[in-house]
Amino acid sequence: MQTQIDNIDSSSIQERNPTTVGKNEFRLSDRSGGMPLRVLCEEDWRCWTQNGYVVIKQAVERQTIENLEKLVWEFEELDPADQSTWHTPEKSKLRNSELSFNAGMIELYNHQYLWDARQTPRVYGAFVDVWGTEKLWVSIDRMNFNLPPEPGFEFKSFMHWDYDPDSDPQNVQGVLSVSDQIDEEVGGFVCIPEIFKNFEVWRREQPATWEWYRPNVAGLTLVPVALEKGDLLIFNSKLCHGIRQNKSKHKVRIAQYISMMPAQESNKELRDWRILSWDERLAPKGDRLHGAPRHWERDKYRTAALTPLGEKLLGLCDW
Repeated sequence: MQTQIDNIDSSSIQERNPTTVGKNEFRLSDRSGGMPLRVLCEEDWRCWTQNGYVVIKQAVERQTIENLEKLVWEFEELDPADQSTWHTPEKSKLRNSELSFNAGMIELYNHQYLWDARQTPRVYGAFVDVWGTEKLWVSIDRMNFNLPPEPGFEFKSFMHWDYDPDSDPQNVQGVLSVSDQIDEEVGGFVCIPEIFKNFEVWRREQPATWEWYRPNVAGLTLVPVALEKGDLLIFNSKLCHGIRQNKSKHKVRIAQYISMMPAQESNKELRDWRILSWDERLAPKGDRLHGAPRHWERDKYRTAALTPLGEKLLGLCDW
């Protein structure tokens, strides 16, 4: 018998996190005007355009990464030195019954340490390179915390797109590695560049009933992307991807989702909501975005201090 998780497909995706949804007219940079690169090198650019992803090494300084790592353990109320605390009955039930928790999502969005990573100049510069514009807004997104599997746990990962690739999404997504993900047993990001390179040919071979949120990728090569602490992975939303299960015995995979897209300064409703989310530490509303029931972000933590760059990335100040 299929579980609720197994039944989720593209028709299940309703409202999205508004900070991750761009406008149809947004276009990624093709550097046709000879725009120089700020952070990426030419080899990075080739990987980006040919494979659909790029890794920016040491995009965030080590202290910020260490702060994020400590924050996750604190927020989840787990002891990193005592593995017996890692699997409470309540959390185990959620991991086995709800997709976002099964995948290790943490309902933490607006803490100071998350904003410290978002407003890092090197992170911003990398997104300027792929978009070809300085006027960007950053996504207000959450973190990921994949623990070693407990007895009876089944990881429901699958290869997918987050946007219908037939719609030619001009969007990017990003993952900041907060823990080393160079050991294949710890899991992490995996993708299929083969489809990205030959999408039109591959697409013509799919049946009329194909499902883009759960495509049949049997026989294709899945490419794991190794990341060290502080590395930033940016990938094109046209890249079919997934998360590999953590199969280790004692290691965890921690990541922060960070993306940027051209600012929508004329969209007052979205701009006001972004500022409210930051100021009052509110989680976005959207598909499988739950917010933490304890309201720790709102009640325990303070509003994050922003740099002048951070104020523009939020929308508090104009570009």
